[in-house]
Amino acid sequence: MRVGIAYDLKSDYPTNPDAPQDLLEEYDSPETIAALVEALHSLGHEPVPLGGGPSFLQKILSTRVELVFNLAEGRQGFRSREAHIPAVLELLGIPYTGSDPLTLALTLEKSLTLKVVASAGVPTPHFTTVNGADSLTPPFSFPLIAKPVHEGSSMGLRRHSKILTPSAYQQEIQRLRSDYHQPILVQEFLEGPEYTIGILGNGKTARVLGIMEIHPKLAPVPEFVYSIEVKRNFREEVEYRVNNDLPRPLRQALETFALTAYQALGCRDVARMDFRLSSDGTPRFLEVNPLPGLHPVTSDLPIMAYAVGLSYQDLIGEILHHARGRYG
Repeated sequence: MRVGIAYDLKSDYPTNPDAPQDLLEEYDSPETIAALVEALHSLGHEPVPLGGGPSFLQKILSTRVELVFNLAEGRQGFRSREAHIPAVLELLGIPYTGSDPLTLALTLEKSLTLKVVASAGVPTPHFTTVNGADSLTPPFSFPLIAKPVHEGSSMGLRRHSKILTPSAYQQEIQRLRSDYHQPILVQEFLEGPEYTIGILGNGKTARVLGIMEIHPKLAPVPEFVYSIEVKRNFREEVEYRVNNDLPRPLRQALETFALTAYQALGCRDVARMDFRLSSDGTPRFLEVNPLPGLHPVTSDLPIMAYAVGLSYQDLIGEILHHARGRYG
């Protein structure tokens, strides 16, 4: 097949010295696109890089492709940005990998995602969304954590993001509102281990690829925040433990809750679910990434794939297989 690739590169967007350091964090690197091109070539397909943004419209209208492998995050500042490319492809009748515009718009908005997942019976932290003058009153007992309500990739999270006092809460809310210009999600801070779960497939045949614990090397688990600083220095700061010896009840709970959330949110082909344990050991859903990173070295999903014996090519091939299966 001629397979188009939709993506946004960090280099495609101008940098603003006054913007937060993680504003472009969700966008891809040239190394990711090169690895994806190579994987598609090795699978016997003809990859066609299409990019993203307004230039994508020109290229998709002038280039014949049979399917689009979608990585595009959309233009920063819009809470439906991840739905832009799939909506165009649906308008044009072109098949694509991954979730549809409704799921992509829903899952970028963290508070709505939590409500849908909770309605399906998946435990979540206590949470609320704050905006406006009344937002400086803490809504729950400490500790708390706050983050922009419609961003991903740990945007807004820093080492100091665990909030313990009213003054720290006010400072954090003011920082997030000033930097990201959107409502803020406030949650109880969970002090147990953190896990991310990769899922492949569709509907009732979707399967868990792997369960990865993000184990901190430099901080106690109850204090750990998987912040942007940690992600950028992950080799020194965390150990990724894939499918380690979890107690069977915990493994079953994580798998069940992850698949339930995947189906409740309408995810397709691939996604990654984040959970953290509460003080009583219950897994609680944090968020979902329906456009998980595919950097061949640093991204969570490929790391999980390698741990279970799948190559990068195998992983890309399976995502493509599930998308093709949906379109017959």
